[in-house]
Amino acid sequence: MVTVRRGLVVGSAALVALLAVLAATVGLGFLGWGVGLACGALSIVGVARGTSSLGPADLVTLGRAVLTCGLAGLVADSFLHEAAVGTIVVGAVVALVSDLFDGWLARRTRTESAFGARFDGEVDAFLILVLSVYVAEAVQAWVLALGLVRYAFGAAGWVLPWMRAQLPPRYWRKVVAATVGIVLTVAAAEVAPPWLTSAALVVALGLLAESFGRDVLWLWHHRSREHQRPTRPAGRVPRA
Repeated sequence: MVTVRRGLVVGSAALVALLAVLAATVGLGFLGWGVGLACGALSIVGVARGTSSLGPADLVTLGRAVLTCGLAGLVADSFLHEAAVGTIVVGAVVALVSDLFDGWLARRTRTESAFGARFDGEVDAFLILVLSVYVAEAVQAWVLALGLVRYAFGAAGWVLPWMRAQLPPRYWRKVVAATVGIVLTVAAAEVAPPWLTSAALVVALGLLAESFGRDVLWLWHHRSREHQRPTRPAGRVPRA
């Protein structure tokens, strides 16, 4: 275990180094720097408020968060300059692969925690949002729904108190998140025919609708018991 302060210092330095490497290689502009650093700042605030120490699995998740912030910078920069498609795809693949290890590492080191599950889920959701923004530019605007549905679910919790209850663990959420990430990465790589890419994205959106819809129904059926003392917005993607 390391203190959250030390972990965040190392993570911040890693993010600046990553952005500098991207600027020197594929050419990251001011917009990319700004978006990458802003995403990093938001991540720091979230982690600092959520825990006082980071376990081995949390450090892996932190590394994935740093990588995702770099991808966010590249995607933002693609609106002004030619997109670094290869770098975005490789970065997304590395992020998806690393997602396979943090849960296993948490169990292996017996450092599983509620914070680790939420942190893992939020980084997954942010990666999906970043990729959906990039793919929507090449496909259609409706692809943004893949990345925004998680945040719409969270925002609903601020309006409807019964949606702020803690959800029970469900491995299917992790499967859906991974599937959506893979589909978006393949779409970003543009290696499939357009019709097949669109079909896969529709299926991914359907999986998200089913997963979130099931959670909403569960919360609705349990609203009378949970409504009396709401806690925090539900963490949807527990570490498997």
